[in-house]
Amino acid sequence: MYGRERGLNCCVPQVATLTEPGFRFMSRMPLLYQLPNMLTLLRIGAVPVLILFLHSGRYGAALAVFLIAGITDGLDGWIAKRFDAVTRLGSILDPLADKMLIVSTYVMLALAGDIPFWLLLLIGFRDLGIIGGVLVLQWVHGDVHMRPSPVSKLNTFLQISLVVLIMVERLDFLSFALLTEAVLWLVVATTLASAFHYVYCWVIRPTDASEPSR
Repeated sequence: MYGRERGLNCCVPQVATLTEPGFRFMSRMPLLYQLPNMLTLLRIGAVPVLILFLHSGRYGAALAVFLIAGITDGLDGWIAKRFDAVTRLGSILDPLADKMLIVSTYVMLALAGDIPFWLLLLIGFRDLGIIGGVLVLQWVHGDVHMRPSPVSKLNTFLQISLVVLIMVERLDFLSFALLTEAVLWLVVATTLASAFHYVYCWVIRPTDASEPSR
């Protein structure tokens, strides 16, 4: 889920505050300009519904919710870029919605035994490491910016693909056992690769990452 990505340095996190104009004046914006954020909020609201369906074993309904959420993610990003409706609020809500959707799905699949628990821990520790890095850079350098790297985008795509494959298999409609296994290990590889990439950008070569935003 790639959402509204900004043309910013790929190694540096983006942070905003509730005092930004995007927060203060959202209520005054025309409906078209509020639509991307409304779709993102709808995606956040779909998270408990998805959890409920997965908990009750209703994989068909869960898959439908997951796919609709993915469509709205692409749609809100397209609208934001096409109509110049990019806001600071959207830059925070969009990745937050993506993480909530993916993490909650992986938690439920791990609890159901559909994915190994260590995979959930691997993804969780990587995300916590990124969040920690963002907070440290924000504390040290002030307002800094970020754009997902290509390997991080690939990792997100593979995580989503793994979820879809598992849900389809649980419907007993098609079997993708070998493909699912291959995608699982690709998720592992790209999760580790993206983690090392952030370490490289923030620790080994911190010059670009520490440049304050203008």
